[in-house]
Amino acid sequence: MKNARKLSKYLDKIESVIPKHEEKNLNVSKSTVGWQIDHSLKVINNVTKALEDSDPNLYENDFSFTGKVFLTLGYFPRGKGKAPKHVKPPEVILKEDIISQLEAAKSNIEMIANLNEDSFFKHPLFGNINTKRIYRFLEVHTKHHLKIVNDILK
Repeated sequence: MKNARKLSKYLDKIESVIPKHEEKNLNVSKSTVGWQIDHSLKVINNVTKALEDSDPNLYENDFSFTGKVFLTLGYFPRGKGKAPKHVKPPEVILKEDIISQLEAAKSNIEMIANLNEDSFFKHPLFGNINTKRIYRFLEVHTKHHLKIVNDILK
C-alpha cells in the first residue's frame, strides 16, 4: 500500500537519527531528538492498538473540520498540541526502547491494511479517525516531529 510505504520512509528516517537521540537544541525545543522520536513511535503503536481493539460497528464519522484542514494541509502547528500521558516519553529515553518501539511500529503500519475500514481511534481534537484517514494522520504527525528533529540537529 502506497500510504504504508510513505510512513515506512519516515520510520527509516527515525531509525537514522536514533544514534543522536540525546541531542538537544533549546532554541528549537525543550525536548531531545529522543523525545521527538519516542513520542512519534508511541503514537503509531498506540493508535494501531486502538484501531485493532475498536469495534467498527461503533464508528461514527465525527471527524472535525480542524482535522480535515490539518490533514489536507499536511501540517500541524508547533507548540499548540499537548501529548496525552500515554504517548509521552519517559524521563530517561533508552536507545534500546526506541529500537524496540521502531520494530513494533514497522509491523503495526503493515497490519493496518488488514483492518476493517471502520476500525477507528478517538483523537482528542479531531474526533474519530478511521483506517481510511489513519495513514495520513500518522504521516502528518510523524513528519511534524521529524521536522523538529531536523531543526534540533541543524
